[in-house]
Amino acid sequence: MILVTGATGLSGSMIIREFAQQNMSVRALFRNPDKAQQFHGLSDVELVQGDMLQPESLTAAFRDVERVLMISSARERMVQTQCGFIDAAKAAGVPHIVKYSGKESGVDFDPDKFRGTREHLEIERYLETSGLAWTHLRPSQFMQFYLPGTLAGVEAGQRELRMPIGDSRLSPVDIEDVAKVAVALMRSDGHEGKAYDMTGPEALSMKEIVEQISEATGIAFRYTEISLEEKLQELRAKGMPEPAIQTLNEIFAERSRRPESHVWLQTHRAFGVEPTSFLEFARRNAQAFLR
Repeated sequence: MILVTGATGLSGSMIIREFAQQNMSVRALFRNPDKAQQFHGLSDVELVQGDMLQPESLTAAFRDVERVLMISSARERMVQTQCGFIDAAKAAGVPHIVKYSGKESGVDFDPDKFRGTREHLEIERYLETSGLAWTHLRPSQFMQFYLPGTLAGVEAGQRELRMPIGDSRLSPVDIEDVAKVAVALMRSDGHEGKAYDMTGPEALSMKEIVEQISEATGIAFRYTEISLEEKLQELRAKGMPEPAIQTLNEIFAERSRRPESHVWLQTHRAFGVEPTSFLEFARRNAQAFLR
């Protein structure tokens, strides 16, 4: 049995749906029953309620599990949550954990300058020394983060992307590509002790991002370069918690210092997944960009 944690989040839900689409059995761990309702009616998806921070709640989730895809929110004590979960999985006899990690695409990006990458690396090291078989899946920034309604995406109704990273180029990846790779990885063998990095197929500036959104929607979007302080003030005005603002402060600052990005497609090729371009993504989500 395969277990996917964090099943109701953005990445987890797409992965669960990819399992269902491929008629593959999967067990989905969730905390909030209301959010888990999205999976009702999906055959081959077994829903199990539990909390990664409460090992006593995970007995049913771990039963007969051979491999876990470990996902949890980066905003909710990620190191404590995932390291504690690794201990609980080991105690339950789970042999193999695949960590859904992350890696910034910026050339010479310093992972110690951004809390998200620092924490992912800390958890990776903990998993590697746990005695369990391990694999890391490391997608870069997601294309979905540019959609309206996200904290750093296009301003809804204003047709504007406001970012403080100048002419820096990023290589965002479509989460649907990551979901396809995740399912292929979880259903095959030979991945122990390996790390799979993923980006999209192009390194794009923010100006190029909005040009492709404009082409996909037929409506003119614009990119406005703003200062880091302006962006942080906007996020505060939207009610973002201060710890999250400081996390974005770190990543925006480091992306400004590292204007070029890698393009890593080896993982797409290894698992036979065709990389989705940003233009293809924008066309698929044209209505969402226009809402």
